[in-house]
Amino acid sequence: MKIYDISQEVYGCEVYPGDPVPKKEILCSLGSGDVCNLTHLSMCTHNGTHLDAPYHFFDDGRRIDQIPLEQTVGFAYVAVTEGNISDSDAGQILSKAASAYPGCEKKILIKGDSVVTEEAAKVFSTAGVQLIGVESQTVGPFKAPMAVHKILLGGGAVLLEGLRLSEIKEGAYFLSAVPLSLGGGDGAPVRAYLIEV
Repeated sequence: MKIYDISQEVYGCEVYPGDPVPKKEILCSLGSGDVCNLTHLSMCTHNGTHLDAPYHFFDDGRRIDQIPLEQTVGFAYVAVTEGNISDSDAGQILSKAASAYPGCEKKILIKGDSVVTEEAAKVFSTAGVQLIGVESQTVGPFKAPMAVHKILLGGGAVLLEGLRLSEIKEGAYFLSAVPLSLGGGDGAPVRAYLIEV
């Protein structure tokens, strides 16, 4: 069984412009004569590889601890694409995913320097996609991501951002992308991985 770690390391991770960076403070150290090593961590819930809950853009949206685990674990399809993803591109991705392995069309991971457009987001949302993942720190155009977020989150999807897919080939995988259970959270860090199907 081959397992692929598709997460960023937290302390050196990418951060969306304006968000605080992760910081660690050593509270205890064996090297200093303490009884154990102990670290305090502070970070934004959207640093590195993370999941966006609908509450990120909707006051009445589901919070991170209300996301069913089934929505973040299961068969998924990795699509390789570049540039703006059109509505027809989105349709082709869903078609390939559906024929690759049963259920893959519900969780789509997008590899490459690509942008989910509003038109593509509408196709994914209409098709009932439960999870969309990207390598960027945000789904949609980097400087104006709100509209795409609202279409996808408003349709019930969750967004898995900041993935590392450079070693992953296009195709079907088993995905685990369970977020930390942060009560009332708008997002949460994720240790995401793929297993070959």
